[in-house]
Formats: sequence, structure tokens, C-alpha cells
Amino acid sequence: MTLTGGPIFWILVVMAVSSIVIFLERLLELRRSRIDPEDFVKGVINVLEQGNVDEALSICEDTAVPVAAVVASAVRHRSSSARVLREAVESASRGEKARLVRRLEALRIIGEIAPATGLLGTIFGFVHAVLAVNAQELVLRADLINATMEALVSAALGLMVAIPVSVMYGMLKTRMDRLVVEIDAAASRIVGYLSTKAVQK
Repeated sequence: MTLTGGPIFWILVVMAVSSIVIFLERLLELRRSRIDPEDFVKGVINVLEQGNVDEALSICEDTAVPVAAVVASAVRHRSSSARVLREAVESASRGEKARLVRRLEALRIIGEIAPATGLLGTIFGFVHAVLAVNAQELVLRADLINATMEALVSAALGLMVAIPVSVMYGMLKTRMDRLVVEIDAAASRIVGYLSTKAVQK
């Protein structure tokens, strides 16, 4: 007797490996993207107050996180109208958010289709069992056991993939949502500051 789920088994294995790779890559990216947005914006504003625009942009470029990219966009459009400034910051914010969610949807999809894929393997296993019964009058017990194991292994593996993948997706989604809030807060603060400075001129 061999513990095999047939072709579906290997499809689920590929899903599992892909999920782990995506999770680790996204987790590292989110960790690299975390800074204290309030302190960062405050630091940039202090530099701008001293008239050091180039230094402020250099700080943003050296930090290389989503919040910094949005703040840098605002600084570059500091002399534009309020509408242009807001549009530039919103565009930069959308771009950074899109980059954050990249591949995250793939993780969600894997979590959703893994149980159905396992169920498909289960159906294939029972089909093999029925075919084995119909193919000959004397059915070997090993044939039935192998077909049944194919069905059970596929179903079990589908759930074994789906459950942790759903947990991984939820963990990343929570962290990403928190980072999105930080990006929006930083964008609002720097736009508010630059808009006020423009009015005072």
C-alpha cells in the first residue's frame, strides 16, 4: 500500500510550497516597510523648516519604505497647487499600496481552492475504486485500499494546505492594513503641512 493522492497530491504540494515562499517574501517585505511614521514625518518637516529640501528628499530616498516614498512625492510637488499636490500624493500612495498587496491575492486564492482541489482528488480516488471493482470479478484488497487512500490523502492534504494558508493570509492582511493606515496618516500630515506653508507664503 502506498500513501499517494495521485496527480492531485502533487498539485497540492506545489500549492503548499508556493504559499510558504509567498508568505516569507511578503512577511520580510512588510517588516522592512515598518517605521514610526509620526517620527519620520516630523523629522522631514523639521528639515524642511530649515530650508533643506534636498536633505529631506535624501532622507526619504535613503529610508526606502512606502511611507517615505509618499512623503518624497509630496516634497517634490511642494510648490504645486493644492489639487496637484493631493493628486501626486494619492497617486504615490496607491502605487505603494498596490506594491504591498502584490502576491497577497495569490495566497488568498490558494487558501480558497485548496479544499476544492483536495475534494477533486477524493472524487478521483473513489472513481478509481469503482473502476477497479468493475474491471474484474475478483478485486484485490490492495487495489481498493490504494484507491481509498488516494481519496483520503487528497482530502486531508487539501485541508492541511488551506488551514495554514488562511492563517498566513490573515496575518499578512492585518499587518498590511496597519501599514496602509500609517501611509494614509503620513500622507495627510505632510500634505497638511505643505498646504499650510503654501498659504503662508
